[in-house]
Amino acid sequence: MATNLTNLVTVPSVPSNQHLIRRAQQGDAAAFEELYAAHKRRIFNLCLRMIEDWSRAEELMQDTFLQAYRKLNTFRGESAFSTWLHRIAVNVVLMHLRQNRARVNEVPAIAGTGDDDEPWSAYQQAASSDGRLDHAVDRVTLERAISKLPDGYRLVFVLHDVEGYEHHEIAELLGCSIGNTKSQLHKARVKIRHYLRDGVARVRRPRRLVV
Repeated sequence: MATNLTNLVTVPSVPSNQHLIRRAQQGDAAAFEELYAAHKRRIFNLCLRMIEDWSRAEELMQDTFLQAYRKLNTFRGESAFSTWLHRIAVNVVLMHLRQNRARVNEVPAIAGTGDDDEPWSAYQQAASSDGRLDHAVDRVTLERAISKLPDGYRLVFVLHDVEGYEHHEIAELLGCSIGNTKSQLHKARVKIRHYLRDGVARVRRPRRLVV
């Protein structure tokens, strides 16, 4: 009778986030290192999109995980760990910007369309598995356009269209009105469309995201 080798091979299981979190909350440093390894790329990319400075983004990523480690026992699982971690990262970056007197650009509030309340379909297409934007613009080109946005516009665009924050959440984070965040988002999208249409985004080589 033939022996089924698959029944004899023990495949080590990969610890889940929940299991790693519980271990880390109990003081297991190795478990937190695994959480760090699993999430560091996305947190770094988030910081880089918001700050547009590679070395500073690395520092802010480290600060994010340091704060996460200190606050780990406050995580109750009411949201995904990645969501909790992203909120810490956003706050770390915004605190850095405030300390360096960088301000969100104030622009007049304007009446937005219904489309402005939903994540921009162009970014969603660029981030999709087929890697295409309107069958013509690739993700790298779109990243170039995002990197060219003024600081205030870029912050709101990244928070809303990339990270999925609601306008009231962004307004609370940035200390401005909901109308202001909608106005900045609208203007950011207009600028990006202009960059993509006129090819201005190709002038500057984009900073490479970690993939």
